[in-house]
Amino acid sequence: MFWLLAFLVAAPPDVTYTIRVDPADLTGFDVTVHVRHAPPSFGLAMYRHPEYDDRYWRYFENVTVDGATITPADSGLWQVTGAASDVTVHYRLRLPPERGSQRGAWKPFLTPTGGLVDGPHALLYVVGAERAPSRVRLSIPEGWRVATSLATTMDSTQFYAATVGDLMDGPMLMGRFHDWRFTVDDTPHRVVYWDGPDAKSFDTLTFVSHVAAVVQQAVALFRRPPYAQFSFLFQDGAYGALEHPDAVTIGAPSTDLAADPDALLEETAHEYFHAWNLMRIRPAGYGGVTYRPRPLSTGLWVSEGFTMFYADLLARRAGLRLRDSTRESHLERLLNRYLENPAFARFSAERVSQASYATTPLFLGDYQGSTHLQGEVLGTMLDLLIRSRSAGQRSLDDVMRGLAGDSAGFTTRSVQDLVGRACRCDAGPFFDQYVRGARQVDVNRYLSLIGLRAQVDWVDAVNDRGRPIPDGRVWSYQPQGAARPLLLLNTPASQWGRAGLHSGDTLVSVSDSAMDGVQAFRRVLMRLRVGDTLRVVVRRAGGEFTARVPITGFRHPVVRLVPIAGASEQTGQLRSEWEMGH
Repeated sequence: MFWLLAFLVAAPPDVTYTIRVDPADLTGFDVTVHVRHAPPSFGLAMYRHPEYDDRYWRYFENVTVDGATITPADSGLWQVTGAASDVTVHYRLRLPPERGSQRGAWKPFLTPTGGLVDGPHALLYVVGAERAPSRVRLSIPEGWRVATSLATTMDSTQFYAATVGDLMDGPMLMGRFHDWRFTVDDTPHRVVYWDGPDAKSFDTLTFVSHVAAVVQQAVALFRRPPYAQFSFLFQDGAYGALEHPDAVTIGAPSTDLAADPDALLEETAHEYFHAWNLMRIRPAGYGGVTYRPRPLSTGLWVSEGFTMFYADLLARRAGLRLRDSTRESHLERLLNRYLENPAFARFSAERVSQASYATTPLFLGDYQGSTHLQGEVLGTMLDLLIRSRSAGQRSLDDVMRGLAGDSAGFTTRSVQDLVGRACRCDAGPFFDQYVRGARQVDVNRYLSLIGLRAQVDWVDAVNDRGRPIPDGRVWSYQPQGAARPLLLLNTPASQWGRAGLHSGDTLVSVSDSAMDGVQAFRRVLMRLRVGDTLRVVVRRAGGEFTARVPITGFRHPVVRLVPIAGASEQTGQLRSEWEMGH
C-alpha cells in the first residue's frame, strides 16, 4: 500500500484518542482519533489479538473524518485519503449484546457504575506508525475512577502509551470500584475489584493477601519483576481472563468469592504468571502489532502448559490452600485427563499448540486437544528429569529463568537446549518423541525418578450417585453467519464417532428436532440418558447423512500414584522435595 511509504520520509504522526462515555446512553461509547502530522494517505486498522480476535470492527458506526475521505479497505481496515496535516476521525462503538448470564472479562462493557475499554476492541491505530506514542483522554461520568496499566499523567483521566503495542495492552477499567495496594520488591501492585448489582460481600483481606503471596513467589522465582507496576483488574459478573504485560483482566463473580475467597486463586496465578511466560518469554514469531492474520505458534505448550504448572506450584510455595490438597493429588487428576484424551497420542505438542489459537476448532479433525493440559504434563515430566539428573540441584525453575533471558523468542530447540543444560543430559529423545513427535508420554518412566508409579484403572464413568454417565463426548459450534451449528467430536472413539459422524458435519436435526443453533444441541446433550437412541441428520460435502447413535456409558482412567518399593534414599529425598514444591 503506497501510503506506507509516507512514513519513510516524514515524522511519525502524533495521535490522541478521546473516548466519551455518556451515562444517559450506555449502549456504546464515542471515539475520536486526532492525528497530527498526518500524511496525505494512510491506513487506520483494528489490532488483531493473537488469542482473542473478536472482530469488533463489525460494531463500529458512523465512521467519518474531518478534512479528508475515509473508506473501508478490508475487514478491520480503513483508508484515509486527501488528508491535511491534521485530521480527526470519529466513530461510535456499539456494544454487542452479551450471550449468556456472564460476559467475557476481556471484552468492553458499560453499566451505570462502571465499565471496561481496551485497545483491541475500541481503538484504531495508524498503520506504519506502530512505534509512535499516543495519548488517551477519557470523558467519563462524574465520580468514576480509572484503573489501567497505561502511563498516568497529572490529569486522572488522561494517559500515555509509548507505542501502539503498549496502547493495545492497556485495558482501562473505570467506574466505582474497590482498590487495594501492596509492594513486592519495591514495585507497586494494585488490586481493583468492580462489583456489579447485587454483589455479594466476601473476605477481601484473604483475597488480596493471597494475591500478594502469589506475586511474592513469582518474583522470587525470577528474582525481579519485569514491570514497573502491575494491576489486577477483577470484575464481578464476568468469566475468563486476559493477560497483559503490566495488568490482567479477570472475571471474578462475587458469588464465588463469597463462598471461597480463593475461588479464583489458581486462575489469578495463571494469568499473572503470563506477565513473564507469554508476555515477555514469547515463542519466536509470536505477538507484535498487526491487523493481518497471524501465523500459528508451535510454542504454546510452553507458554500455556508451563504456566499451568506454575499456577499450582506458586500457590503451594506460598503455603496457600488449593483444591488439590497435595502435589500428588493434583498430578493424579492431571493424568486422569491426559490419559483419557487420545489426541495426545496422535498429535505432537507443537501441533496442538497450533490448534490452540487456530481460527477454527476443526483444526485437529475428530479430536480436541488442550495445549494447557499437554504442556503441563510435559513440564511436570521435564521437571522430574532435571531434578533427578542434577541430584536435586536444579529444576524447571532454571529453564524458566533461562527463557527469561532470551529476548529473541524461544523455539523448540532453544527450550531443549535449556533443559539439556539444566539436567546435563541429552534432552533430544524427549523432545523428538513428545514435542516434535506425536506420542503419549511414558509417565511411569519419569515418575520412577522420584520413586512413584501411576496405577491406572479404566472404569465406567459414573456420576455422584454412581449411575453411568451417558456418552456426550461431542459438542457444537456455529461460525459467524452460519445458519446451523457444526458438530465437534472430542474423540472418534465416542458413540458419535462410531456412528459415522465427523467434526465439521452441519447439524440438521436430532430425533426430528431441528438444530438451529448451539443451544438446541446443548439441550439434546443435557437430556441424554443411557439407553437412548438418537437419529442424527447432518449435511456434509457428499449430501445428507443420517446416523443412528445408541447412547451408552463410557470408560475413563482413574490414576493413583503409588510408591515404588525399594526406592533409594536419594530418590526418596527427591520425592520429598518435589512434594513440598522446593
